[in-house]
Amino acid sequence: MSIVVKRLGLTDYQATCNAMLSFTANRDDATLDQLWLTEHPPVYTLGLNKKGVKLPLRDDIPVVQTDRGGKITYHGPGQMIVYFLLDLKRRGFNVRQLVSRMEDAVIAVLEEDHIGAIARSDAPGVYVAERKIASLGLRLKNGCCYHGLSLNVDMDLSPFYAIDPCGFQGMKVTQMRDLAATTDSDKLATRLLQHLAL
Repeated sequence: MSIVVKRLGLTDYQATCNAMLSFTANRDDATLDQLWLTEHPPVYTLGLNKKGVKLPLRDDIPVVQTDRGGKITYHGPGQMIVYFLLDLKRRGFNVRQLVSRMEDAVIAVLEEDHIGAIARSDAPGVYVAERKIASLGLRLKNGCCYHGLSLNVDMDLSPFYAIDPCGFQGMKVTQMRDLAATTDSDKLATRLLQHLAL
């Protein structure tokens, strides 16, 4: 089934969210699915599950409310983001199955760099030695999804210290650079797309 891959470079978070909303609202049965690869300037994003969320302990990075699932996370340069604009109904799988595909693809990419990683049933995402390296958040409308995953590649991790990442107090994060892994985002994106096998 055909899919369009767009490499967008550095994009504004809110503008990208608006574009995803517009794309999803205006698509029809003939619209090809798309994957958007991007990075964002520093931004905290607050998902629909706001219960118990503590706002950042710093005020130099904007906080944007969004309609994805999950709680609070951070996006910044050096983090690879893949947005999934898919007609799940047409593809024949549900959100849980897509999340598993996303997690498995990240785990496979890390395995190619000899890094052992796992997914957790209690906290979606991918973890290396109890540290989170990839976050996931999706939104479903009329059988179609948007939002996606973020993979920490080569970035400033300090903004994560000002929040409870994904709502988990004391959650540690890591990135590929600190694990002596590949940090070429273009190559990583190509490998990730191969493992997704959508």
